[in-house]
Amino acid sequence: MDIITTHTNTDLDALAAMVGAQKLYPEAVMVFPGKLSRNVEEFMALHKDALAVSSLRDIQLEKVRRVVLVDTKNPRRLGKLAEVLNRRGVEVHIYDHHPWAEGDVRGTVEVVETVGATATLLVEKIREQNIPLNPLEATILALGIYGDTGSLVFTSTTPRDVAAVAYLLEKGANLGVVAEFLGRPMTEEQKSLLKSLLLSARRHQVNGVKILLATASVEEFVVGLALLTHTISEIERLDAVFTVVEMEDRVHIVGRSNVAQVDVAEILGPFGGGGHPAAASATIKGAPLNQVAETLMKIIQQKVRPPLTAAGIMSSPVKTVTPETTIKEAGRIMMRYGHTGLPVVQKGRLVGVISRRDVEKANLHGLGHAPVKGFMSQNVVWVTPDVPVAEVQQLMIEHDIGRVPVVSEGRLVGIVSRTDVLRTMHGDFPTRYRAIYSGHLPAAGANISELMHQVLSPREWEIMCRAGEIAARLGYRVFAAGGVVRDILLKAGNLDIDLVVEGDGIALAEALAEAYGAQVRAHRKFGTAEVLFSDGFKVDVATARVEFYEYPAALPRVESSCVRHDLYRRDFTINAMAVDLNGEHFGDLIDFFGGRQDLQQGLIRVLYNLSFIEDPIRLLRAVRFEQRYGFKIEPQTLKLVQEAVRREVLARVSAERLWEELKHILMEKEAGRMLERLHQLGMWPFVFPGVTYWEVQPVLHDLGEAMQLLEEWGFPPGNEPWLCYFIAALHWTDPETARSLCERYHLNKRQTGKVLATLASWRPVLSRLCQRDGVRASELARNLLLLPPEAHPLILTLLDEEWLKERFRQLLLLLRESRPTVDGTYIKSLGYRPGPIFRQALDAVWRARLDGLVKNTEEEKAFVQEFLRRHQGEDSHD
Repeated sequence: MDIITTHTNTDLDALAAMVGAQKLYPEAVMVFPGKLSRNVEEFMALHKDALAVSSLRDIQLEKVRRVVLVDTKNPRRLGKLAEVLNRRGVEVHIYDHHPWAEGDVRGTVEVVETVGATATLLVEKIREQNIPLNPLEATILALGIYGDTGSLVFTSTTPRDVAAVAYLLEKGANLGVVAEFLGRPMTEEQKSLLKSLLLSARRHQVNGVKILLATASVEEFVVGLALLTHTISEIERLDAVFTVVEMEDRVHIVGRSNVAQVDVAEILGPFGGGGHPAAASATIKGAPLNQVAETLMKIIQQKVRPPLTAAGIMSSPVKTVTPETTIKEAGRIMMRYGHTGLPVVQKGRLVGVISRRDVEKANLHGLGHAPVKGFMSQNVVWVTPDVPVAEVQQLMIEHDIGRVPVVSEGRLVGIVSRTDVLRTMHGDFPTRYRAIYSGHLPAAGANISELMHQVLSPREWEIMCRAGEIAARLGYRVFAAGGVVRDILLKAGNLDIDLVVEGDGIALAEALAEAYGAQVRAHRKFGTAEVLFSDGFKVDVATARVEFYEYPAALPRVESSCVRHDLYRRDFTINAMAVDLNGEHFGDLIDFFGGRQDLQQGLIRVLYNLSFIEDPIRLLRAVRFEQRYGFKIEPQTLKLVQEAVRREVLARVSAERLWEELKHILMEKEAGRMLERLHQLGMWPFVFPGVTYWEVQPVLHDLGEAMQLLEEWGFPPGNEPWLCYFIAALHWTDPETARSLCERYHLNKRQTGKVLATLASWRPVLSRLCQRDGVRASELARNLLLLPPEAHPLILTLLDEEWLKERFRQLLLLLRESRPTVDGTYIKSLGYRPGPIFRQALDAVWRARLDGLVKNTEEEKAFVQEFLRRHQGEDSHD
């Protein structure tokens, strides 16, 4: 028999998950393994006839062949049912939202994903399989999700939980019933226990984190300790709450955390507990209450991480102005560095802050020449580097300010913007905003050296190791940065190595080249160099730098900087990561901006709001990376894309820069989808002005498949595959428009000729190919030869029937295999002097070969002799 079960002290999510699992396993019997929470007891008292859940004594355990385990994987939470899991022949299927922990059961089916409630996972499976739900079942599943997510307000809630609830409401879930059973009044026993816990509560501060620890002892078991702990957390509003209660012969611990520095699941792990970083519990048998509480406090002191401080998220060094700086110059500096405000400093002392809004207001009144001291805010709120980010956030709210300077020993050392704080709230602490290499131990999983060794070729791995050794010898720090890190994390091959050096990048490149006997091509203006190997392999080396733009769409100017600023100048978060190649930190991932998380979620995200304004080419790159990896442009970034397109920023980009990025797109495997996306986002008219997208859309959509098919046939379409897409994009245009675009993008004479030849010939070629009867192979071939090979994919996409495609293949094969063996040398041996007759004779024998009139060398020679004789006779007659 099959059974569905869950953990003891079964809560609403566990009950809901059991009901959901029975929809997937309709023959299975639901079994409670032990005690129920009070809410579940009350719900079952009313609904036991409708749900038919068996008790343990009703089950013949020796007959169980499959166990469907929901909302737990921990055998210690299954009571007697844990014995069944160890029997041979028993299959285990697991559905759980708790992270894996040591000692967890493994199953043949494992649906273990981080969502707010296990019921969500079951709802998703039910929805995928289109299994019907009645209103009662929908209500129970909704009750489970609301119960485990605090009615969708706990930090563990995910969009998937919300989507599941929306689906259940469509299926008739009754929120009145949900509210009734979630909001049940406390029993007298619970009230008494709550009072005891509040009276015993002791407040502690560990690494700046405020923690409450409450203990109590009761003779009988009182259900709902998790509810009481949550209630205390709501009352006290501290960072974390732990309750330790002795009931009967066991000590129960429940933890709730409101901050990322306190992972309660990690803290309760040594007690055999389980749960989430924000909510966890454990049960200990045979240990006195005071000893458990003392041990718990020691573990808390070891495990609580220091809070994120202003120093961890501030920008540094700080661009400043003096009180005498003009409004116009302050505005230029803001545009130059992408800032929305600047501190005003006089003789090293912070005297004010000038915002972009202040600058715009002054410019509006024609006061760009005025000094900033007349417009700056002088009541400056500032903090020291060790102030927790939570306090910085509160200061911003209280004073309605967008940036807070960071001052140490009277000197301005950094600045925290509203955006910095918002990123810590909505990002992934701590890896998004802490330099993993800066003296701290790397976060769990932050070192990717093993992954690097797997993905990199032996030469790439050896070069990175050698670069770190050379940097150490020179007193520099070196990092692999940008696309190489992205592709290592994606486990992609054929990597381009980009190194960033905190020091002299050119000097490191020269030392690296000397070690390998390679050449160096240096660009001293930009502090960059290329190490060129004899087989064409290269390594790009750059001095860590920050780029700024003097005005929108300008070419960037460069200043020396550190790796953080070098990464900040990048286009997207997924390209703004680095890997430390230095000594003991080798392999540490540096991710200030959440690139790894965006990779995992498949998102393309810019680093700051002015990104597309300062460099509009990033609009095309956003599309290229989105389609290459099957990602999505993140919603806020998409709004910035749409705004930049509306402002026509691409019109201000030089044709050379536009073509450089467009050519990258045309060389991509997913070029057709990329071009379609350019159209969807309104960029098509800027890259192909005068070309109507809808006329060429069907061809562009299928061109990649046609190119692949030609490769499989053995007829690759030329040496410049990008030209295939360029020709296809222009094939409906008039010659003047096509020539104009070729000139705009500086195509050479040969490439332009191929484009114009296609425009002139593709229609007659297509017409002849589609003509069923009366067309000789030589005539088809003569037409086809008017087209360049780069136009062959275009023709193939326009052939919509299989017999036509096969005809095209046979024609290409015939052209390749039907070349005559006789040549001008043979004609010369017959006594003829070189002249037009040579070309005419060879052309005639080639056509005869195509049409099957001659089949071998002897027949070719006879054909040529007859052709020359006849031609000579005609000349004599003339």
